[in-house]
Amino acid sequence: MTTQTVEAEILALEKRYWQAIKDKDAEMAMRLTDEPCIVTGAQGVGSLDRKTLGAMMKSATYTLNRFEIKDGAQVRLIRDDVAVVAYQVHEELTVNGQPVSLDAADASTWIRRDGRWLCALHAEAITGDPFGRDRRA
Repeated sequence: MTTQTVEAEILALEKRYWQAIKDKDAEMAMRLTDEPCIVTGAQGVGSLDRKTLGAMMKSATYTLNRFEIKDGAQVRLIRDDVAVVAYQVHEELTVNGQPVSLDAADASTWIRRDGRWLCALHAEAITGDPFGRDRRA
């Protein structure tokens, strides 16, 4: 498999993960997730096993209505069994019954175990002023 083919596969897996969240397909998300998976974002840092991830998805208080991974995603094969992907994403959600739209910069680390790629780390940063000056107190 060429590096370009692997890079395309990683980006396709990232999109499939997003689609699983949109479809509320906890089984698919768990199949794509390493155990444990480290997650970081505005809420902090966590480590999730597949069972906890599935339970969180099933009890989520938000709905991902639409997502768009923007052109320009960066994928890098670190080794034959480790790849990273970073990209800009637009999200349209319903949170506590209210529409929410946001743009973020996301990154994931994928590892190959037993011939399957699994997400070992996912990070999201809501875009904006790096010092938070564009957010209300």
